[in-house]
Amino acid sequence: MAKSASSKIYIAARLRVVLAPDVFLGPGKADLLEGIAETGSISAAGRRLNMSYKRAWMLVETLNGYFAKPLVTAATGGKAGGGATLTALGQEVLMRYRRMAAATEKAIAEDVAALRKKRQK
Repeated sequence: MAKSASSKIYIAARLRVVLAPDVFLGPGKADLLEGIAETGSISAAGRRLNMSYKRAWMLVETLNGYFAKPLVTAATGGKAGGGATLTALGQEVLMRYRRMAAATEKAIAEDVAALRKKRQK
């Protein structure tokens, strides 16, 4: 439930899925995966999120290390360029996360609206 008011976006919830004790999937990693899919680059996706390449790569490595197959494949740079792509599993993980986040927003929409009506004016 995103709502625009005075050019600000208010989000009712930010879903963070705990996959293992130190492995989480949340909006930041989902945005990173989406950025990689759109740009074909870990560094470009990281820049979109004001994230260093090192941080973006660490997050990708964490996700790749958790799943049975990698979510992102990367080729080293050089004259031929480099790049990164989301694997079929990466696309599925991103789709499932986005679906869970949308379901969460829908499930809590009524209660969030009720709480917002109680705010001090």
